[in-house]
Amino acid sequence: MSHSTTSLPPNKHFVGHIIQHYLKYDRENPFIFISALLAFLGIATGVMVLMIAMGIMNGTQQEFTKKLFVMNYPLTLLPIEEGAIDDRLITQLSHDFPTLKFSPYYTTQVITKNSDAVQGSLLYGVDYTKESAINPIFAKGQGEGESRFRLVMGEGLSFEMDAPIGEKVTLYFSEQQAVGFGTMPLQKRFVVDGVFKSGLKAYDKAIMYAPLEAFEKLLKRPHGVYDGLHIYTTEPMEAIKEIQAHLPSTVMIEGWWEQNGNFFSAMEMEKKALFLVLLLIILIASLNIISSLLMTVMSRRSEIALMRTLGATQQEIRMIFFRLGVIIGSAGIVTGTLLGGLGIWVLTTFDIISMPADVYGTSRLPVDLTLSDFGLILLGTTLIILLSSRYPAKKASQTDPLLVLKNE
Repeated sequence: MSHSTTSLPPNKHFVGHIIQHYLKYDRENPFIFISALLAFLGIATGVMVLMIAMGIMNGTQQEFTKKLFVMNYPLTLLPIEEGAIDDRLITQLSHDFPTLKFSPYYTTQVITKNSDAVQGSLLYGVDYTKESAINPIFAKGQGEGESRFRLVMGEGLSFEMDAPIGEKVTLYFSEQQAVGFGTMPLQKRFVVDGVFKSGLKAYDKAIMYAPLEAFEKLLKRPHGVYDGLHIYTTEPMEAIKEIQAHLPSTVMIEGWWEQNGNFFSAMEMEKKALFLVLLLIILIASLNIISSLLMTVMSRRSEIALMRTLGATQQEIRMIFFRLGVIIGSAGIVTGTLLGGLGIWVLTTFDIISMPADVYGTSRLPVDLTLSDFGLILLGTTLIILLSSRYPAKKASQTDPLLVLKNE
């Protein structure tokens, strides 16, 4: 007889009715309701905070990536042997990869001087047309001068040197020039033809651009042989392998992520650590679910015993308390998701939190919650709730009706 009872499917109408009854406020045991309410609020708060925090972390990472992607270029070719990067190689790559954009460059370190201001800088020699095609920041900042000795410098450097557009500055090179019976560092006056603003202070204070012809004239660089080649592609991680196969052994290729690997690894680790720490908020809230359900079990022991006596199975009792925990947790998840979505919308729509642009690259708080991060939040929270509901439900189903009724 008992075998046929346990094999019957659970009475869903009965289970649902009892759950509704237990969710109502109990005047005799108000603390149980308060504990359940605290669990609900804790989970809702945890989900909301996780969504906003992960959105801010991801948005900040994307903002930095976007800035570094432009200023560091997606891919860069560097010569292992002198003269390995020349017009012939660029022509070959342009033929093999017609969708890619190329900008050859020279580079050298210089000392920039204007009046009493002196600053060490990195000077790039570029083809202005080709550089503008792959670097929108440079394209916005370049001037319209025709002189071969003209500069496009960062806003920070322009300010520190007190060198607005039209001002002339003196550049000192490491190469030597003969003066009388001795030598002195090569120097040349350049006119500031344009000013760019990348949003990253370190770049704006250190980088300058001049035409290729300036390097060829001043530093005697051979025409058509370069110090490196910047390549623009929207899919650098895929393109790097294909380009590598077409390169001679005298040339190496680097991706922007390799040049800034440590920085992004640190940001990724911070993101994971933040996720785990904030997940503890939900874990603590889940303890309230356990305590609330256990208090409900203890206060309803006589009712559970009576239900068992009247034919309720252990499975039905287990379902009642398991679903109670799931309902409290699910309500917290839904409410937290709505509050988190609202918080993200407010932060992205209104300029509530402003940041120093020279430090973070943007004055507005970047928030961008990815579907994968949101999925992880839901998965982690759901697992915690399911595990929290399991123990009290099991404990309730193990209630011995004979023992309880005897003590009553």
